[in-house]
Amino acid sequence: MKGLRTTIYKVASLKDAKEWYSKAFKTKPYFDEPFYVGFNIGGYELGLLPDESQKGDNVLSYWGVENIQEAYQELISLGATEHESPNNVGEDIMVATVRDPWENIIGIIYNPHFKLP
Repeated sequence: MKGLRTTIYKVASLKDAKEWYSKAFKTKPYFDEPFYVGFNIGGYELGLLPDESQKGDNVLSYWGVENIQEAYQELISLGATEHESPNNVGEDIMVATVRDPWENIIGIIYNPHFKLP
C-alpha cells in the first residue's frame, strides 16, 4: 500500500455535485465528463460518480484543513449537514464529519503532526 490516491463520492446529480464541490473545495474540476468528474485536491483525487442508489456510512476519508472550525462552518453554510461536530481526538488532532447534499460523509482533519513523506 502506498497511501490515499482517490476518494470517490456517488451523487444523484453530477451537475449539482460538481457545483457544490467546486465551492466546498474552492477549485474547479480538471476532468469533467458525464460519467465522472475529477478534482485535484492537494495532489489527491476527489472523484464524483453519478449514482442514484442508496448511500451508506461505510467509507470515510479525511481531508486536511488548517482551521477545522472555519472549514466545518464553511461546509455547513454550503448546505452540508452535521454528522460529527469538530472534536479533539488527542495530541491536538481535531476531526469532524458532515454529510454532503447527497448523503456522502466528508471527513475533515486538522493534524499539526502530519507531514508528507
